[in-house]
Amino acid sequence: MSEALLWAAAGTGFTFFMTALGAGVVFLFRKNISGGIQKIFLGFAAGVMIAASVWSLLIPAIEEAEAGGQPGWVPAAGGFILGVVFLYGLDRLIPHLHPASNEQEGLSSSMKRTSLLVMAVTLHNIPEGMAVGLSFALAAQHGGGSAAYASAMALALGMGIQNFPEGAAISLPLRQEGVSLKKSFLLGSMSGIVEPVFGILTVLMAGIILPYMPWLLSFAAGAMMYVVVEELIPEAHLGEHSNAGTLGVMSGFLAMMILDVALS
Repeated sequence: MSEALLWAAAGTGFTFFMTALGAGVVFLFRKNISGGIQKIFLGFAAGVMIAASVWSLLIPAIEEAEAGGQPGWVPAAGGFILGVVFLYGLDRLIPHLHPASNEQEGLSSSMKRTSLLVMAVTLHNIPEGMAVGLSFALAAQHGGGSAAYASAMALALGMGIQNFPEGAAISLPLRQEGVSLKKSFLLGSMSGIVEPVFGILTVLMAGIILPYMPWLLSFAAGAMMYVVVEELIPEAHLGEHSNAGTLGVMSGFLAMMILDVALS
């Protein structure tokens, strides 16, 4: 357990660091990144999350279920649906605002626009943190060791890479809203703090959740896929048909697939 906790802390700490690194872009650019580059970033993040949902979460969920004598598709489909419903519920309840929109989502709130922007990114960092934590908990269940943790490390690496543009996507719009440089960086960075929090909590609860591991892995996959379809892909193609966004999705999917297969 202690070894898994250390690995999870390191993995989710890396994803948080990459969010902060991306938020630091605000010190280099005094205005938003060009629309084409932003679409590539968003598409890339979507591609990484799609590949991670399949290779790092759904396939292991099916394998775990079948190893336990269950039909693999039952927890894979059931957990996936629960993950979608969970994120849909959060999306409907928690007040938030996407950078490309002026329309608040979730319950009506008097929160400032800057707070709503941060909430939008923080919301979908929750399933990412859970996914990384679950991967390390699964590795510990299979005996631990560097080889067992390789797949979880690949997932953490992929999540970290796609967190870089997410950090920039929140700090730059905040700066455009008139927030100071330091505060834009701080808020952009802190939007990723939920990843180590939820990742470590998942490992701490490993003894309780192990019997439900296939369901939880597919739950995280469903939650991440909801984010991809609801937010990332539409924003990557905002305004017009975007080849840049499409190529970003393909590149992200390919990068995460290679990482997972090569390191497993």
